[in-house]
Amino acid sequence: MEATNARDLTAPLAVRLRPASVQELLGQHHLLQAGSPLERLIQGQEKHITSVLLYGPPGSGKTTLAKMIAHSDSRAFVELSAVSSGVAQVREVLSEAQERLEKEKKETVLFIDEVHRFSKAQQDALLPGVENRWVTLVAATTENPSFSIISPLLSRSIVLTLRAIPDSDIATLINRAITDVRGLNNEVTISQEALGSLVRLAAGDARRALTYLEAAAGAATGEITADVLGRAVDRVIATYDRGGDNHYDVASAFIKSIRGSDVDAALHYLARMLEAGEDPRFIARRVMISSSEDIGIADPSALGLTVAAAQAVALVGMPEARIILAEAVTYLACAPKSNAAYMAIESAIADVRAGKSGAVPPHLRDPNSGALRDSQVSKARESASYIYPHDVELGVACQQYLPDELVGAQYYRPTTHGYEARVKVALEQIRKMLGRS
Repeated sequence: MEATNARDLTAPLAVRLRPASVQELLGQHHLLQAGSPLERLIQGQEKHITSVLLYGPPGSGKTTLAKMIAHSDSRAFVELSAVSSGVAQVREVLSEAQERLEKEKKETVLFIDEVHRFSKAQQDALLPGVENRWVTLVAATTENPSFSIISPLLSRSIVLTLRAIPDSDIATLINRAITDVRGLNNEVTISQEALGSLVRLAAGDARRALTYLEAAAGAATGEITADVLGRAVDRVIATYDRGGDNHYDVASAFIKSIRGSDVDAALHYLARMLEAGEDPRFIARRVMISSSEDIGIADPSALGLTVAAAQAVALVGMPEARIILAEAVTYLACAPKSNAAYMAIESAIADVRAGKSGAVPPHLRDPNSGALRDSQVSKARESASYIYPHDVELGVACQQYLPDELVGAQYYRPTTHGYEARVKVALEQIRKMLGRS
C-alpha cells in the first residue's frame, strides 16, 4: 500500500482511512453481493440506474460508497451540501453535467449528503437531471426516505439500506488504523480493555471509532489504555455536543425522557437540539412516532396533536416552530403512557414471520374473489355464513375471525393507564362475547 504524503497526514484519521476499494469496506456485505445493483454501479456496469438513495446510520459508509461509484468508471464527481446549496446551485451543477456529457461524453455522479435537509423546491430542481440522465444522483440520508424525499424523486430511485457496522468489523477497523501507514503507522498500541471499550463507544459508527481513536492516540504515550481512552473521549464528546454532531445521542435521550414522563428533561434535550441547529422536521417526526409508540391508546388524541404540530412546524418554520414543538413535547411527557399497541403489532408480525398465518376463514372472504368460485370453498361458506355485526345486539357477533392456526391468539394487551383503562374493561367484555376469553 502506498505511503501517504505529508499533506495527507494532516487530514483527520477518518478521512485518511476511508476505504479505497470494496475489499476494505466493512459491514455492508449484504449490498455488495455479486450482481447486486450497487456492485454493478461500482464496477461501472449498471447504466440504467439514475438515482440511488443510501439510507443508513452515521459512519456506515454512505460517502465512501458514493465516491466508489464515481471513481470506478472515471465519472466526474460533484458534491453538494444539502445545508448550504440553493436551487440556483443545483441547476448550475445539472447544466454543467449536461454540457460535460454532450461535449466530453463523460458521465457525472452528483453526491448530496444529508439530502433530507433539502427543501421540496431543491429536490424538485434535481428531477430534470435525473430524468434526462445528465447525472447519476447518489444521495445519502440518515432519515427514512419515505418521510424526507419527495415522491417523484423516490419513485425514480433505488433505496439501499446500510447497516450499523458490527462490533467485530469495528475492531478490525481500529486495528487496521493503528498499523496502516495511512493511519497511526504503529506509533501506538491499544490494550484489549481499551479496544473493547472503544468498540462499545463506537456503537457501529466507523467515523466515531476513528475520531475517538485519534484523540486517544494523541494523549497516549506508547499504549492506549482504558484510562487514556476515557479521558480523551470525554473531551471529544464535550466538543461534539457543543457542535451538535452528537445529535443522535441527544435525540435518544429526548425520546427516553418523554417516555419516562420527565417533562423538564424532555424540554432540555429539545432545547439542545434546536440550539445545535437540528432540523425541526426531524424532531417533529420523532415526536409523532413517540405519540404512538409510547402513549398509544392511553391517550388517543396524542397522535392527532403531534401530526398537527408537525404540519404547523413545516408551515411556520423556525424560530416560532420551537413553541409548537415545546407544546407537543410537554403534552406527550405529561400524558399517560402505554406501548401496548406497539407491542401488539410486533407480536403479530413475529407470528407472521414465523409462518403462523393460515387461510382466511371462508365466511370472511370477499364474495367476489376467484377463490369463492371453487365449489369446495362455496360449500364451506354455506356451512359457516358470515354474521353481520350490525344485525346483532351490541354489535358484536360471535364468530371466528382469526385463521384456524391462530384461534385464541391475543396480541393487544391494554394497560390500566389513562383512556386505555376503559378500553381494557370493554375489551374483556368483547372477547367474552366473541368466545375468546
